[in-house]
Amino acid sequence: MPTPSPRPATGPFPDQPDQHDTGHGHRPSKNDRRRALLGTGLGNALEWYDWQAYGIFAPFFAQQFFNPHNELSALLSTLAIFAVGFLMRPVGAVVFGRLADRRGRRLAMVTSIALGAAGSLIIGLAPTYAGVGAGASLILLLARLTQGLAHGGELPSSQTYLAETAPPERRGRWTSIIYVSGACGMLTAAVLGAGLSSLFGTQALSAWGWRVPFIAGGLLGIYTLFLRRRLTETHVFSEDQTSRNADPRRPSVLRGIWHNRGAAGRVIGLTAGFTIAYQAWTTAAPAYAISVTKLNSTAVLLAEVIALGVFIAALPLCGSLSDRIGRRPVLLTFALGTAALFYPLTRLSRAGAAWQLGLAMVIALLFIALIASVAPAVFAELFPTDVRTTGTGVPYAIAVALFGGTTPYLQTWLASIHAQSYFTGYAIALLLLCALVVLTSPETRAKPLA
Repeated sequence: MPTPSPRPATGPFPDQPDQHDTGHGHRPSKNDRRRALLGTGLGNALEWYDWQAYGIFAPFFAQQFFNPHNELSALLSTLAIFAVGFLMRPVGAVVFGRLADRRGRRLAMVTSIALGAAGSLIIGLAPTYAGVGAGASLILLLARLTQGLAHGGELPSSQTYLAETAPPERRGRWTSIIYVSGACGMLTAAVLGAGLSSLFGTQALSAWGWRVPFIAGGLLGIYTLFLRRRLTETHVFSEDQTSRNADPRRPSVLRGIWHNRGAAGRVIGLTAGFTIAYQAWTTAAPAYAISVTKLNSTAVLLAEVIALGVFIAALPLCGSLSDRIGRRPVLLTFALGTAALFYPLTRLSRAGAAWQLGLAMVIALLFIALIASVAPAVFAELFPTDVRTTGTGVPYAIAVALFGGTTPYLQTWLASIHAQSYFTGYAIALLLLCALVVLTSPETRAKPLA
């Protein structure tokens, strides 16, 4: 691996080189790099913000969309729609992945953020169960399906765009911005939740305060839409597009995934353990503490803010580590370490105090940072250019829908019937599967993408 010479810090990463090419003969300007980081980062942050805001505020707005006379049933119904939204992600990955691989990464990113913003605004302005009855539940469902479709294409398009823009030997650190921005979006949702809870209290949040984060997310999404319209297409895609036009015999996108089915299988195997651990500690654990354990909502959300802050700080460091020692050691440490600690951390989080929940979340998210920082680079390095977005997005979305989207519902339901140990065993099994995939996968550090 080449060692770059020291340079003055520019942008959010201190080692972004002013005159370093991206591994395919193209040298983006400083403005290109800043726009790439801001455009991908802000849009990706909004995706994660949307999902986190839904998870955080679900205990407050559940009875606004479902029968308010059964609190647990309303919460489970709201979390079920959370899971259903994930089911649209594979569809979005196909639609937007094909768009990105055929028409360009930029166009897919512009379209996905437009749909995501629309979904947020619909939720924020939706009528309640008291006003239109079951119609409110239907509107919530349609909004989440729209967001699921959009977000199914958001992550693979953004991480592909960023991976193709980054210098090869620094791709791990560059692409860690995907989860840095995502975690910042989650942190913003948590800070907003804690602030609104402290300022207005539970009663006001349940009555109208839950609308604030969704309306704010929709308006910021509109701003990001115009920002992304100024992005330039990646040089890797432009060169491949020229080659594709000269060779019309290239296979379709879905056939391209089949030709790379081994890589697609690795994406599913890695994502299964990753997404269940991530959703368990960032969405399900706080929601359970507020709605079932009845811990103070402000204290729980503050604990989550601290945990996410640690997670954000760890991501670039973990990405840089993977650029130095390779992707496989970092991924393996995540899988085995998280599997070993899942049960004791779960016990700690249920001990009855917000600080114990916060400590468990900090430890868990430190291990999760190992895979979150590396996954975007690894996924991009597994596929050729003409199927990179779809090849990454479709198997990722399938795994997230099957394992991540169902995690909050499954964990809450099993805990409510005193069967939490079943969920713990399920999570550990998926983490061990993740470790097996790592052990049987090639090292892809600094692999050329062109």
